[in-house]
Amino acid sequence: MKPSDAVNQKQARLAAIVILVAMVVWMALQWVGGGIGLEARYVFLFDLFALAAFAWSLVVLLRVWRGRQ
Repeated sequence: MKPSDAVNQKQARLAAIVILVAMVVWMALQWVGGGIGLEARYVFLFDLFALAAFAWSLVVLLRVWRGRQ
């Protein structure tokens, strides 16, 4: 295994963890926010944080994919 393969594997694993954590936290905040009647602007802020995490993960995974070609 080349050193670049190990780096790509670590980056892909990190991106997967970020996706998983972002999704679970986002779902939990949606559930809690609905339960306590949180204002829509705060719920929208949670949505933006989740989208930022997904966008970051997409960029990292695209870099890994391009590095393997």
